[in-house]
Amino acid sequence: MEGEGDPEFIKRQDQKRSDLDEQLKEYINEWRKQRAKEEDELKRLKEKQAKRKVSRAEEEKRLAQKKKEEEERRVREVEEKKQRDIEEKRQRLEEAEKKRQAMLQAMKESNKTGPNFTIQKKSDNFGLSNAQLERNKTKEQLEEEKKISLSIRIKPLNIENLSVDKLRQKATELWECIIKLETEKYDLEERQKRQDYDLKELKERQKQQLRHKALKKGLDPEALTGKHPPKIQVASKYERRVDTRSYDDKKKLFEGGLDTQLAEFMDKMWNEKMEEFMNRTKSKRRTPRVAVDLEKLNKDFLEKVWQERANQFGGRQKTRLPKWFGERPGKKKGDLDSPEGEEDVKAEVEEDEEPQRTQQN
Repeated sequence: MEGEGDPEFIKRQDQKRSDLDEQLKEYINEWRKQRAKEEDELKRLKEKQAKRKVSRAEEEKRLAQKKKEEEERRVREVEEKKQRDIEEKRQRLEEAEKKRQAMLQAMKESNKTGPNFTIQKKSDNFGLSNAQLERNKTKEQLEEEKKISLSIRIKPLNIENLSVDKLRQKATELWECIIKLETEKYDLEERQKRQDYDLKELKERQKQQLRHKALKKGLDPEALTGKHPPKIQVASKYERRVDTRSYDDKKKLFEGGLDTQLAEFMDKMWNEKMEEFMNRTKSKRRTPRVAVDLEKLNKDFLEKVWQERANQFGGRQKTRLPKWFGERPGKKKGDLDSPEGEEDVKAEVEEDEEPQRTQQN
């Protein structure tokens, strides 16, 4: 408590308070400046936001107007395209109706002059008949075609106020139109005949080429001319050749054999015994000797067949095996390659030496 009355101490305390007050004033002034700056920045941002909102509204309005114009233009283009399609369809129908009328008129004229033996080919409408095509059309299409057809068929000539020269000129024009249509029809028929002939000739050439190709491959000449490709010929890896047997030959390859031959032999013997029994002399009234030892017959037949097969196998023509293209069996690592045909020569020499040894013995 001594220091409380000390003037130096009091002076120091006052100095500290004054320094603290000055520092606080500086902080407050700095804070006020910062706040004023932030308020100015906030005000500027709000003004900028308001301007941006106005510009965005104007941009949205402009985009909406542009979108509306594009939509109107698109609708207008769709309508124009629809009108063009309708007009083109109308023109096509008018042309088709005109051609049909001209054809009917030409047919009437030809029927008057004499019989016509030209065969008209039907158009291929994807396998659909005319009745089916008519059923597939909508009511609006039928009504439109009807109007167009009537407008063409009942076309007024307007010849009431025409003079004689005008009438003659009109008749001449109609006659020239008929002549033109008939000429075009004749040209198209001749062109179709020529194209049919060319197509037939090309098909025949193609068939000949396919026949030669099949013969080169070792197939049947008609193997490649059908609708379906030929069957794949399986190659035998043991015989090194293409198996040319048919399906029936392969199917019946393992059928028959001794069982079939034995059954045929028994049937033949039974028929012979029955024939002897039926042709016997009836006055003797003896019982036919039909009881035959089947086991003995079976054994004799098997021995006979075995002997025939053995003779056939022994008298076959001995063919050499094809040349071996791989490594010789039994060859060691350091052995030399034997020349081609050396083994066959050794085998022939051994066969020649065997009879000499037997004679010496």
